Amino acid sequence: MKPLLSRTTLGDRPAPPERIVHLGLGAFHRAHQAWYTTRAADADQWGIAAFTGRSRTLADRLTAQQGVYTLVERGPDGDRHETIGSIVRALPGSDTGAFVEAVARPETAILTLTVTEAAYRLAPGGGPDLTDPAIAADIALIKTFAGVRVQSTVPTPATVLGRTLLALEARRRIAAPALAIVPCDNLAANGEAVRNALQTLAGQVSPALRDWLPTGVSVVSTSVDRITPRVTAGESTRVLAATGHRDEAPVVTEPFADWVLCGDFPSGRPAWESAGARFVDEIGAWETRKLWLLNGAHSLLAVTGRPRGHTTVAQAFADPACRAAVEALWDEAARHLPGVQPDDYRKALAERFTNPRIEHHLAQIAEDMLTKLRLRIAPVALLERRAGRPATASLAALTASGIPLSDIDPRLEETQ
Repeated sequence: MKPLLSRTTLGDRPAPPERIVHLGLGAFHRAHQAWYTTRAADADQWGIAAFTGRSRTLADRLTAQQGVYTLVERGPDGDRHETIGSIVRALPGSDTGAFVEAVARPETAILTLTVTEAAYRLAPGGGPDLTDPAIAADIALIKTFAGVRVQSTVPTPATVLGRTLLALEARRRIAAPALAIVPCDNLAANGEAVRNALQTLAGQVSPALRDWLPTGVSVVSTSVDRITPRVTAGESTRVLAATGHRDEAPVVTEPFADWVLCGDFPSGRPAWESAGARFVDEIGAWETRKLWLLNGAHSLLAVTGRPRGHTTVAQAFADPACRAAVEALWDEAARHLPGVQPDDYRKALAERFTNPRIEHHLAQIAEDMLTKLRLRIAPVALLERRAGRPATASLAALTASGIPLSDIDPRLEETQ
């Protein structure tokens, strides 16, 4: 039997020290942040302790391989294989105690997040939804934890923000150095949104945590871009045939990758720029370009392509009716994206969408559609209406979802 991937595959190089914690271990993190980290010039100084959302299946598979896995770049004309070794521990997200301990370690400098937009449980106008029963329950849990000086067991919050805040409270108690939190989900102004949400929740928990947060945590805004479809059952077999190594946790992605970051890293960071990441002073326009053009088009293809019998982005984009709807949406969005070369980005997106070997499934994109429409398409419709235009394309995309406009954003009905 062929050998299983392990650190030996990397030439027995020692695992880098754990200095990054990640929550939301899945295909995208492994194709994006972990890939950038393993390619950084100082990769030997930055290891990742990665936690799944809840499930332990992927964590177990990666643990058996000492965190090592194969990244398959699937281009139109063939595959390129790369062995990634930046993840040094893979753990189930259900292990709250281990997560809190990892984040609270003084050596930990960065917490990255890929948990989907909906997992932040933000209210439509921004900020945490304090009426959400899970948020309210987490506040009560953390308030109890914060009020106990020594506690043998760690409570288990139900939400991402709750788990994060619990870990930050543990970090505050030991006076650990300042931590950078790096959300990598498709939220507009994701750094500001997460910073404000944590500050609001901290205010509900304890004055000490509320007052510590502005100096104890820096939240970095990001724009992330790399299409990463779910791995099919036969991928491990294909990797074995191509590389000669067994891999029970490969990840498939497109050749294109982009990462833009804006913010401070008070305890240091990898040299991600040496791997192609960009650090900017103002991220808003780049973030919005990606959210409206790439993610908005994906959501549109999901709601229009599936009724026409399509299952992937490439299939739907090849349908003249679906492509026309995307181009019309892009026309509306581009009017509100000055200074970030939307026409060049549209051209690149069209090339990426037509790659038939990237099977980005519309059913996957359609998950949590209400949250995605609120963030990706509704803002374009509102801006078009305020400019005195009918917002035909963006409103058609929203209507095609079958979700009432009043549920997506009540202001959309006001503009009718």
